[in-house]
Amino acid sequence: LIYDSFAQYLVTEKGYDEDLLTLAPDSLDFCCKGLVLDIEEGNFLKLAEDGTVLRASHGTKSMTFEEILEIYGRKEWKHFNTVSGMVSRTAKYYLYDNYFDLPGALLCARVVDSLDQHDGQKKYDFWKDMVAAIQHNYKISAFKEDCGMYFPEVKNHPDKYLQRCPESVKKWLKQLKNAGKILLLITSSHSDYCRLLCEHVLGNDFEEYFDILITNALKPGFFSHTPNQRPFRILENDEEQEALLSLDKPGWYSQGNAVQLYDLLKKMTGKLDPKVVYFGDSMHSDIFPAHHYSNWETVFILEELLGDKGTVPTKAESEPLEKKGKYEGDQVKVPYFVSKQWGSFFTDRLPGLENAEETSVHTWSCKCISTYSTIAIPSLEAIADLPLDYRFTRFSSNSSATDGYYPSPPRALLPNEDSVMMK
Repeated sequence: LIYDSFAQYLVTEKGYDEDLLTLAPDSLDFCCKGLVLDIEEGNFLKLAEDGTVLRASHGTKSMTFEEILEIYGRKEWKHFNTVSGMVSRTAKYYLYDNYFDLPGALLCARVVDSLDQHDGQKKYDFWKDMVAAIQHNYKISAFKEDCGMYFPEVKNHPDKYLQRCPESVKKWLKQLKNAGKILLLITSSHSDYCRLLCEHVLGNDFEEYFDILITNALKPGFFSHTPNQRPFRILENDEEQEALLSLDKPGWYSQGNAVQLYDLLKKMTGKLDPKVVYFGDSMHSDIFPAHHYSNWETVFILEELLGDKGTVPTKAESEPLEKKGKYEGDQVKVPYFVSKQWGSFFTDRLPGLENAEETSVHTWSCKCISTYSTIAIPSLEAIADLPLDYRFTRFSSNSSATDGYYPSPPRALLPNEDSVMMK
C-alpha cells in the first residue's frame, strides 16, 4: 500500500512512467532496512561500521565489487560523518530505517531505472517529487480530508493492514500500570490516525492503558528541540489549540518536547530523576534521540531478529486460527526475512584485496544497535510473559556486542558460524 500510494502520485501528478504502478511480488526483496540512498548518484548503499560501502546498487541493479571499488573505494563514504551523526534528512542522501517509508526505497530505485532507460541521466533530480508524494499522502490533514491513497485505504480495510495486539501484551501493559509505572504513548502520527490504529489494535478502551498520550510528536525533534521551539498543544476534535507554557497533568497532547514531559514525570513520581524506558522501532527517530538527548533507557524493537533463523517466531503457533487476519492467505513475504540482494542486516562479507582472505564485518546498522540501545527485542510479545522484575543483560561498552539481544543474538553475530557453513 505504501509503495502504491507513492507511485500513484508520481505517475498521476508528476508524469512518471506508468510501469512504476505494477509491482512484481518478488521485487520487494529489494527493501532492506539500513540502506542509504545516495540521491545525486541514484545509488543505494549498505555501509559497514567504519563507513565503507559493503554492497551497492544503481537503481535496482546490484553493482559488482569492482564497480563499488571504482566509485567508492575502500574508504569511508563521503557523507558517512553526517549519517553517523544521525543527520538523516539532507538533499544529498536519505536513510531508510523503518518499515513506514522503506517501500519508497524500491520506488526510488525503479525511478532511477526508468530515468536511465529514457533519459540516460547521470545526476538525478527526482527526490523533490518523492518528498511531495510523501507529504501528499502523510500530511497532518490527509486523514481527515481522505487525501492521497494511504489513509482512505487503511480506514476502509483496517483488518487488511493492522494486526491486533496479542492478549499477552495487553495484560503486560495493565500489569505495568497496576505496579505503579507511568505509561506513555509517543507517536509522530496525528491524533485521528492514532485513534484508528489504537482502537483497532488495542480496543475502544485503549486510552485506559496509558497515562499520557502524545501525538504529532514530530520525532526526532521531540527529543532535540527546546520547549519554546516545540511547545505542547491541547487538542479539540483533533485540531491543535494554543501552545501550553508547561505540562501540568497527564492527558492527551500534541507536539511537545521531552524536557517538559520529563518535568511532568518528576512531578507525577515525586522523584528527582525518574527512570524512563522508551520502546521504539526506528533508530533515527526513536532510539538514537531518546538515548542521546534525553539519556533514557531504550529498547529497540527489531523485527529482523524474527527473520533470523536463530530465533523462533512464536506468534504463528500461538494464535488460534479464527484470530488470524482474513487476508493472510495472499501475503507477500514478510519484510524482515533476509533480503537476497542485500544479505544480513547485521553483518556482511568483505572480499579480500589481492588474494587476501575475505573477512566478516559488522554493518553500520548493527553498530548503532549496540551503541544506542539498552536492549534489542524482536517484539513486545517476546518479553510480555516475563516477570516485571526480570533482569536483562544490557549492551554496554565493555561487554560483547551481542549481550543486549533478547531472547538471543542474531546467528550472523555468533562466532564460528561461518567456518561451519564454509565446510
